Parts: sequence; C-alpha cells; structure tokens
Amino acid sequence: MKELILLKYGEIALKGLNKNTFEDLLMKNIKRRLKGVGKFTYNRLQSTIYIMPQDEESDLDVVMEKLKTVFGIASICRAAVFEKDFADICEGTIEYLKDTLSFAKTFKVQAKRADKAFPMKSPEICSELGGVILEKFPELRVDVKNPEVTVTVEIRDTNAYVHAVQTQGAGGLPVGSSGKAMLLISGGIDSPVAAYMMAKRGIHVSAIHFVSPPYTSERARMKVEQLCEKLTAYCGSIAFFCVPFTEIQEAIKDNCPQEFFTIIMRRLMMEIAQKIADRDDCLALVTGESVGQVASQTLKAIACTDAVCAMPVFRPLIGMDKTEIIEIARKIDTFDISILPYEDCCTVFTPKHPKTKPSIEETENAQNHFDFTEMIKTAVEKTELKVIKLEA
Repeated sequence: MKELILLKYGEIALKGLNKNTFEDLLMKNIKRRLKGVGKFTYNRLQSTIYIMPQDEESDLDVVMEKLKTVFGIASICRAAVFEKDFADICEGTIEYLKDTLSFAKTFKVQAKRADKAFPMKSPEICSELGGVILEKFPELRVDVKNPEVTVTVEIRDTNAYVHAVQTQGAGGLPVGSSGKAMLLISGGIDSPVAAYMMAKRGIHVSAIHFVSPPYTSERARMKVEQLCEKLTAYCGSIAFFCVPFTEIQEAIKDNCPQEFFTIIMRRLMMEIAQKIADRDDCLALVTGESVGQVASQTLKAIACTDAVCAMPVFRPLIGMDKTEIIEIARKIDTFDISILPYEDCCTVFTPKHPKTKPSIEETENAQNHFDFTEMIKTAVEKTELKVIKLEA
C-alpha cells in the first residue's frame, strides 16, 4: 500500500502576499532535514505539503521524527494513498487502519472534499465510511465529540488520502524567515532554550561562547559545542564563535571594584558580541536571562548591560521560571548536557557580594578604572569560528 507524509502549515497560512516566501523557505528547510534518509518528491497545495517516498528504503518513522523539529509545520501524519473511488477508499481504509481501530473503543470519520467534482459530499462520505467501519469492527461505537480515533478522508485533486494518527508539529515560522541573531551561549540550561525559542520565531541563530583558560577547561568548550550540535535539529547549522576572555577577566579582577565584577564582565561580553554579530550579519543579540534569577539579571543590572548595546537584545526566557525552562530543555534534549559539571567563564572570579541594583552611572565609573578598548579589539581578532553542521 502506497504511503506518504502530509504536512499542514500553521502561521504560514496567514501570511497573505508573503506566503510564497515562507513556503519556499519551509520547503528548503524540510529538504535539508531529510537529506540522507531517502529520495522523495515534494508537492504543496492548499496549505499542505505532500512528501512521497521514491524508494522502499525510506523509513517513514525516521522521517516523522526528523520533521517534528522543523519549525513552520503545524501537524504531521502518515497517510495512505488511494484512487478517488469510494469502494477502493473503504476497502483500503479497513486494511490500512485495522491495527489502530482494533484497539480503540470510539471513533468518528471526518471528510475534506477539496475536489468538488467527487460525486459524494462530505457528510455522505462520513456516514457511508462510518457504516463500513462499524460493520467490520462491531465493538466500536461512534463518538463525534471526543473519539479515541478520528479517521480522516481527504479528497484532493489527484488522489484520496486516509489517515488517523496526527502528530503535532514544531509550529512557529521557518528558520531564516525572520533574519539572523547572535546567541550568547554558556554551558548552562538557559541559553540553549533561548536559542530554541528564537528559532521558533524564524530567527537563524549563530552562537558566541567565551572561554577563560586555564580557569575553564577544554571540556567546558566541548560541552557547549555538544549543546550547539543538539540545537542544529531545530536551528539548522550554527556558526560557533569562541572568544578568548582570560586577559579581560583578569583585568577586571585587578582593576575594578569587586561588587561590579559580574556586571562589567557582562557589559564587555555584549560589546564583543556586537562586534562579531556585525561581522556575521546578525541584527540582534539573544541571551538566556530571566528576571531575578541571578544578581546580573535584576532589572537595574539588565539596564546597565543594555546601556552598551547598539542593537536589540532579545531575552525570550525573561518571564519564565526555572521549572518552565527545564521542561523545554528536556524536550529539546539539551538538559543532560547542560548539567555536566564543567564550569564556564561566568563563574570565574564571582564576587561574594555582587551589586544587585547598580545604576548605569556607578557601573560606568567602576568600569572606567581600566581602559578595555585594546583588549576588546584583541579578543575579537583572536576569536575562532567553527561551523557546527546540521546533524544527519
């Protein structure tokens, strides 16, 4: 029996005159995600993408799993393909869904008749096919409000399609449709989740990470690269920038008031990230900050950080608590990597009593104890780039 994958759009269907641009980008992302898992033909019609395997080696279960991570898709299902003959549809539906219907107690049939030339109207299709199913599975009963199984028949231009199990897609917008942004990524739980949240809104994410050897280890860097590898399933390939930060942190420690160590460090990170973001054609910065989570994430501390920023700073987790963030981290499979015990540079020279309500003026005065201009320039010049490619 011939099968294919049906993908339904979400927000893209509402994009009006720009819809084709979003559709083209979604199709490009889908093809990239399925590269290496088989040969397919792709068609799109009426807010639906039809993916038909062209060889018997294509594992549709693997295809389904990969498509779950592609933003822009509202729902995914495997469907059987039939000629537009009602007798064939009835016979094929019983065969195709026999395992699903055998273990159910209630069901309903819904029909979508896009081809108005088909001789039966939707209510008639539902009634007649429902009767055939009840005859073959007499233990079933009809429940139109809350059925265990919904048998869907779609009568399209070329064929009829039948499916019963619909999987929720990733939603959102196709990655790349909203521009590009630079993520400040640590080895913690929050920043990978922030990347996922921004990718869901169509933003193509690059990543920047700060290392401070010998205070931070090579394993800490490898941990962050592992996080980026996990994120490629959702974000696509990621340009990963690694910035040497040891000299700057030692200069902060030696020259600036201790209670301002963290906030000055954050400001300098932002300055460096902006310069590299400009070079990478990014239009914004992204952080994993959440209000009040640590001393540098109070409203006043955030204002001090933003004072050095000439581009927008997105904080998609700003109103979330840790439990909500961890739930998403588990969903995208980054949590177990994030909790590996390798320290990042944010924990180097952490003050015992950090300033939690700094003003911009006093923060600038504290930072002006030392001129970091040349160090910033050197750090940018020595930054290493590695492209972390989409997982096969």
